[in-house]
Parts: sequence; structure tokens; C-alpha cells
Amino acid sequence: MLHRRTLISASAVAAAAIALPRVFAQQAKLEKTKVSIAVGGKAAFYYLPLTISEQLGYFKAEGLEVEISDFAGGARALQAVVGGSADVCSGAYEHTINLQAKNQFFQAFVLQGRAPQIAVGVSTKNMAGYTGIQDLKGKKIGVSAPGSSTNMVANLVLSRGGLKASDVSFIGVGVAAGALTALRSGQIDAISNTDPVMTMLEQKGDVKIISDTRTLKGTEQVFGGPMPAACLYAPIDFIQKHPNTCQALANAIVRGLKWLQTAGPGDIIKTVPETYLLGDRALYLASFDKVRESIATDGLVPAEGPKTALNAIASFDTSVKADKIDLARTYTNDFAKRAKDRFKA
Repeated sequence: MLHRRTLISASAVAAAAIALPRVFAQQAKLEKTKVSIAVGGKAAFYYLPLTISEQLGYFKAEGLEVEISDFAGGARALQAVVGGSADVCSGAYEHTINLQAKNQFFQAFVLQGRAPQIAVGVSTKNMAGYTGIQDLKGKKIGVSAPGSSTNMVANLVLSRGGLKASDVSFIGVGVAAGALTALRSGQIDAISNTDPVMTMLEQKGDVKIISDTRTLKGTEQVFGGPMPAACLYAPIDFIQKHPNTCQALANAIVRGLKWLQTAGPGDIIKTVPETYLLGDRALYLASFDKVRESIATDGLVPAEGPKTALNAIASFDTSVKADKIDLARTYTNDFAKRAKDRFKA
């Protein structure tokens, strides 16, 4: 019975994909103008394209009234969409794989980041004598929120060092000032987080970085290939019923990505909310410089990216069986391609 449902759903996806070009040729109106987006840690550079598109009015320009709800981490933002209190999630691509393993079908439809932008570091105070991954056994590791992308990267790093997730304690610390305080006050022994938090801790000598995916080269070393990161994703059912709305969302994000390609430090500072700077403008900009290349350029998921993500997750999560996942159903580049053509991104 399950297999039959899957086939029917796959057919519906194919039918929707075939119908989309005709819909846009007619410039059909938006099926939904008010859209709620859940995000886990909006202040992080990981979601900078979302913030830029919002702050510069790109969603409004597409006829959308977007409400963004900010949560402590990606897992909580996802819960909001699964629970029905948000329409779309701005989160990590790999959640679409984890969800499919639980027979829940979500699809990414525009990429914001082409590297996870997550670094793992150990406290230079609590773990001054750190020599290797085994030293983390029994320790407390801070993540944005349990189950989020920061947790996933930490799990991967642990597994490669011979440890299981159950060998440590994960503590949710968010991606802003609370994360800095948790590490500096000694509440946690190590941290897996995004920028600007990690660069701020690194430059002040609070952490020793042991794994880094803030650059494309670092991502290649950790994951063995391109790793799609932040994206907009939603239930496949939502995408099928609201193709024009999803196109409008993709248009706004791709327009934001294009702006980011040429934006200077001053442009960024003027555009993001003051609270994002965490009280240190210079360090914020140093962080941006470090992660800039990891921001997507055109919203397209790279061809090899989904396979890289699946292999990484399956290597430490026994509930995800690589041969049971249909990667073609975890993402679509149709919307981003049209947006790219429109904005020449």
C-alpha cells in the first residue's frame, strides 16, 4: 500500500513539473500572497540571503506578504512547518532526506548556501589539553538546537573519530549572543555553530577549530563533495498547490543572491539589523569575508550535492538507508532556473 501511494505521489510531482512552464507563460496570479516562513537562527550568515531579500523588499516586489518566524535552530523551524504553523522552512537541505526516511516528503526549491558554514571548535579553557576526537567523550557540545544542521555536522565529526552521538551531551545554545556566553562561561566544552559566532570565538582565542565547513575547500574535505546547505523547502503537496507562490519566493531569494555577489561590507552593514552584529562590527565583517564564497550564486542545487548529503547522513544515522531514498524527490531546480534566467544571476 505504501509503495502504491509513493507511485501516485511521484506521478503527481511529474504532472506538476510538466504543467509549470505553461502556468508561468500565462503569468498566473499567486495562489497565496501571505506566506509564513520558519527559520532556525535568522541572524546567522547561513540565512543571510533570506534576510537580504526581506530587508531590500524583494518579497514585496513579487507580491508576497512574508512573515518570518525565527526559532533557536533548524529542527525547531522544521517542527513549525510539520505542525502546520508555517508554510515554508528556510533550513538545511539534508532535512529533506531525514524526512523522507520517515515517509514525509519535502522538497527544496531554491538554494541559499553551497556549503554548511558550520565549524566545530573545542573550548581552550575547558579543554586546554585537547588532543583528538576521543577527548570529547562525556563532554557537553553546544549546537544551535538538537537535531539541527549544527548537530548533524557534530555527529559526522564524532563518527569519524570513533564516537557516537550518545557518547556526548548536546546542548541547544542558539546562533547568537547566547552561544558566545555558553562557551565563554564554561557551560559547554565544545561547540558546533555558524558564523559570525565561530569567527568571534576563534579570533578571541576562546576555541580551537577542529573541523570547518565555512569554505568550499573545507566542505570538500569534510564531506567529500559539494554539500547543499541553506535552502527554502516545503512539503511537496504545498509546492504542487502553490507553484506561482513558490516561484515568487525563489525569485526573491535569487535576486538577493545576485545582490550579494557584488555587495561591499558597507552595503551589508547598512542592510542587516544592528543586533546581527553582536556588538562587534569589525568581527562581523571578518566573519562575512570568511563565509562569502559559501553563499549560493544562482539558487541551483549542484548535481552531485544531494548524493554527498545522503552519503554523509547515512554514514552515522542508521535510520537513513541510502538505497531507500529517492533524491530526485528531495529537490527541484525548476523554480531557481526560471529565477536565474529572469535576473541573469
